[in-house]
Amino acid sequence: MADVKLVVSENGGRARVAGGGSLQGELQMPGDKSVSHRAVMFAALAEGESRLTGLSNGEDVAHTMGVVKAMGAKVRPGALAGEFFVEGRAGKLAEPFGVADVGNAGTGLRLFCGLWAGQDGLAVFVGDHSLGRRPIDRVAEPLRQMGAYIDGRGGRYTPVVVRGGKLRGIEYTLPVASAQTKSAVLLAGLGADGATTVHEPVLCRQHTEELLRVFGANITMGDGKVTVERSSLRATDVHVPGDPSQAAFWICAAAGLPGAQIRIPNLYLGPARDGFLEILGRMDADIVRGKDSVEVRGRRLNGAEILPQDIPGLVDELPALAIAAILAKGKTTVRGAEELRIKESDRIATILAMAKAFGASTTEYQDGMDIEGVSSLTGGGTVDADGDHRIAMAAALLGSLAPGETVVTGWESVATSYPDFAAHLEMVA
Repeated sequence: MADVKLVVSENGGRARVAGGGSLQGELQMPGDKSVSHRAVMFAALAEGESRLTGLSNGEDVAHTMGVVKAMGAKVRPGALAGEFFVEGRAGKLAEPFGVADVGNAGTGLRLFCGLWAGQDGLAVFVGDHSLGRRPIDRVAEPLRQMGAYIDGRGGRYTPVVVRGGKLRGIEYTLPVASAQTKSAVLLAGLGADGATTVHEPVLCRQHTEELLRVFGANITMGDGKVTVERSSLRATDVHVPGDPSQAAFWICAAAGLPGAQIRIPNLYLGPARDGFLEILGRMDADIVRGKDSVEVRGRRLNGAEILPQDIPGLVDELPALAIAAILAKGKTTVRGAEELRIKESDRIATILAMAKAFGASTTEYQDGMDIEGVSSLTGGGTVDADGDHRIAMAAALLGSLAPGETVVTGWESVATSYPDFAAHLEMVA
């Protein structure tokens, strides 16, 4: 195993990665970030004390905990890593005294808009600079139809002001597949008069529905729609499994590196979270999938088409799949992914800049990209992650496989979701 080192500068903004890695071993992923956000919020809304285990240790979820505490929930850590006890407010949250800071968490912001829409009083949500570039339009529109007041900078950016109150249930068809929009509407529906139904033309993540059912909500699913009625949540115990979006980086990198072997246990592999494994299958990856685990053995991959209908289950995993595309033989094409333009960075632009830094030929489209894989990586360059944690991690993994030393700027963003990434890289590279 090569002696790969990832050295982070004192201010956290720059990482230097030495190449020559081999990717061998087993890794435990941090708790699923999407599930962690929801578990904390629903526990805060429930009656009684919930025990949450396996929570993500990233800054995004820490901000969510801070917001629910500002809304009157009591949160205390347990004896185990990732264990917390949350005493809820039995459906009646307290009006925050100051602004509620969600940090970099787009999921946190959008779900809190729906959660607070059914409460009494005013909440003002702020975040970091990156979050301030991501609009809330898709969430605001249906919530306004339900009777909520929502406004923001330019009508669509943080700071976002939500005045909760009396809501009415609606039927809403998602114009674009979005688990965040669906979740915000369902959360508002918990306190609305009448049923609230969300129609999904394309299936997206079901974490909200699954967890609301666990917390005792009156919710039904099927035939491409989800319906929730006014409900009181009850405290419960929730264990958060490992995050497949983080696992995707290791799996995609190992899949395209001949001789590599990585195993990741305790993963959430539910609906709309395992799409990256299907794409790797199209690329002829050698993957053994268990009920909640994945083992991958590396070999030369082949390029593949990623189609518009694939995108709803891949938005967070496309930076990881870009690693596989760069290592593959032939061309990988992505279409229907314009959603990437409004993530933590413009991920179409940042993915392609990363690919070029490692020697790949690329073509950019408004809704996607082409990446022509390389027979050997170019090393010794610099990749600007533009404050995007997923681009930073993808670049670091490629840097660990390339010759020479790769510099990744914007490294501080990794702490939002995966603070242990650097330590894990040294374990397996």
